[in-house]
Amino acid sequence: MNSQCCTVAMDLGVCQLRNFSISFLSSVLGKERASVDNSSSGASVVAIDNKIEQAMDLVKSHLMYAVREEVEVLKEQIKELMERNTQLEQENNLLKTLASPEQLAQFQAQVQTGGSPTGAAQPPGPPGTAQAPPSTQNSGTSA
Repeated sequence: MNSQCCTVAMDLGVCQLRNFSISFLSSVLGKERASVDNSSSGASVVAIDNKIEQAMDLVKSHLMYAVREEVEVLKEQIKELMERNTQLEQENNLLKTLASPEQLAQFQAQVQTGGSPTGAAQPPGPPGTAQAPPSTQNSGTSA
């Protein structure tokens, strides 16, 4: 979701930058075109080239700034994902150590057959009996 927000913000920034660049170039070229019409010297052509180069440098610097910001956001996301991955690996290792050999075998069988591994978290009950949800198992009568 954060990535979508950054993408939208970056797209908006690029769009604004593009509009600014077009209007800037139009105004620069409009002024220089008038001087080209008034004088036929090669100096006005050089002036136009210089203005275009300045405008392109400005566009480049704005784009580089936007890219740097996006890189920082992505670095932060990578850091968060690596931390989450480490946490999940630790949790996975803990669950593996706490699981019984029967549960691990059942899980491996489900993974190999392409079944859903969610049922592997519940220990198998005695044959012919239905398992109740965990919240109702412990609420039985105690006499």
